[in-house]
Amino acid sequence: MLLGVPDFTQSHAGVDVLGADCRIDPTVSVMRFGQRAGVLCLADGVSLYAHTRLVLGDVVADPCVGIRIGARTIVNVGGYLSGEGGLEIGEDVLIGPHAKLLSAGHAIDEGDAIIARNRITRAKITIEDGAWIGAGAIVLEGVTIGCGAVVAAGALVRQDVPAGMVAAGMPARLVRARRGEAWPQHHQPEQAATGLRRVWSTVKGIWR
Repeated sequence: MLLGVPDFTQSHAGVDVLGADCRIDPTVSVMRFGQRAGVLCLADGVSLYAHTRLVLGDVVADPCVGIRIGARTIVNVGGYLSGEGGLEIGEDVLIGPHAKLLSAGHAIDEGDAIIARNRITRAKITIEDGAWIGAGAIVLEGVTIGCGAVVAAGALVRQDVPAGMVAAGMPARLVRARRGEAWPQHHQPEQAATGLRRVWSTVKGIWR
């Protein structure tokens, strides 16, 4: 047993599919509601730390509802994962303390003046393999975080972050591309300057 690290478990309340060698803290909670709640699937080696909350809505309202977390992904303490609009997390993803992935919200420009009476908005969030969501970051509905992308601590992400890019701020903006020998050669700015400048110009235009 490692102090502060969840023990291995073979079952947990609310988890439909649990892979081998998963670690889930006893304080992790799963909220389900609706006529037929979505499916919660954890692949091998997933770790959910203390006070993580996972929310599953009604597949009758939206067939995308559900949470799927890929192998060896780590969700640190206090994470909030909403599968109400669909949430798919790839392999080897790092989700920092108190990060929030919110795949559902409330319509604000229509209907009743009382927000709680308006329709629920939903859109799937996708976090691709090897990405890192920093501590306290918030990712809103409909966003895709690309392979190996980084979302800085405290960022508020409303638009997609391309693979290998770093986003920071509130609202988040693209800061730079990742560098280093470990990053695939075709993504390195030094090795593909022309191509990256073209991509960079495109994404900067989108994010303005």
